[in-house]
Amino acid sequence: MSAPDGSPVGAERSIGQLFASATTEMSALVHDEIALAKAQLKRDVKRGAAGGGAFAAAGAVLIFSLPMLSFALAYGIRTWTDWNLAVCFLLSFAANVLVAGVLALIGVVFAKKAKKGKGPQKVAASMKESAGVLQNAKPHPRQPQYADGAVEAVARSSS
Repeated sequence: MSAPDGSPVGAERSIGQLFASATTEMSALVHDEIALAKAQLKRDVKRGAAGGGAFAAAGAVLIFSLPMLSFALAYGIRTWTDWNLAVCFLLSFAANVLVAGVLALIGVVFAKKAKKGKGPQKVAASMKESAGVLQNAKPHPRQPQYADGAVEAVARSSS
C-alpha cells in the first residue's frame, strides 16, 4: 500500500512531500466542492424551470382555449339542457378556470421544491468548515536558534 504521492505508508516523508501531498489533496477537495455546487445548482434550476413551464402552460391554456372551449362547452350544455345560454357560458368559463387553477397549483409545487433546494448553502457550509479546519491547523512548534542561544519571538497573524 502506498500514500497518494507514491511513497510507502509509514515511511518518513520530507516536509516538501507532505506539503505537496496536502496541496494536491486541498486542490482536489476544492475542485470536488465546486463540482458538487454546480450539480446541485443545476438540479435546482431544472426544478425552477419546470415550475415556470407549468405556470406558462397554465397561462397558455387559459388564453388560447377560453374562446373555443367556452363556445363549444356553452353550446353543448345548451344542447343537453334547456338552460339559458348565459348560464351555459358561465359554466364553460368556470371549467376553464378550474383547469388553469390545477396547472397553477402544479407550478406552485415545483416552485416550492426549487426554493427548498439547499444545494449551494450546503456546499458553502462545507467549504467554510474546511477553511475553519485549515485555519486551526497549527505548525510544528519549532523556534529558531541563534548563534548566541537567544530565541526571537515572532508574532503570527490569524488572517
